[in-house]
Amino acid sequence: MPIAMTKEEIDKIEIGQVLKVEADDPAAEEDIKRWAKRTGHEILKFQKEGTILTFYIKKKK
Repeated sequence: MPIAMTKEEIDKIEIGQVLKVEADDPAAEEDIKRWAKRTGHEILKFQKEGTILTFYIKKKK
């Protein structure tokens, strides 16, 4: 589900803006990284604190 929610939210922002995504699904780490690469968006920063994964994704197109 993190991918679907991320796509929905990134569609709401302008090119160049950054979306902060937090997830607690361990699979989200690889899923979101693959999704960003496939869709052309840039992960500016990734943090893992305990079970919480935080991504800062820059909308590129």
